Amino acid sequence: MERLYHVTSVRNRDSIWRFGLDSSRMGAARGIAGSRGPEVDGIFLADEHTAGFFIRINNTGGPVDVWAADGIDPASLVISPEGFEYLPGTVSRDRITLYRQDVPVP
Repeated sequence: MERLYHVTSVRNRDSIWRFGLDSSRMGAARGIAGSRGPEVDGIFLADEHTAGFFIRINNTGGPVDVWAADGIDPASLVISPEGFEYLPGTVSRDRITLYRQDVPVP
């Protein structure tokens, strides 16, 4: 089990505080790559280095937050068609913490 990271628009913060990481609740802001809806049925998670990549490609139109997800079994991750890892389903509120907030657009 390890700590992984999820990068998302600050506009999703209130929803994440209430419900955890849940792609079905996406809608307050575009995805990191600019998508208007979920690209997969799950949550993109990354190591700290790859989270930095997601910060750099930020296409949400504003600053982002980085959420830490604890206790994730790396064997449960799936590779998306674009080559990024995601966890099918959701990550509950009790397994995440706000790691960095209001990271400006690069």
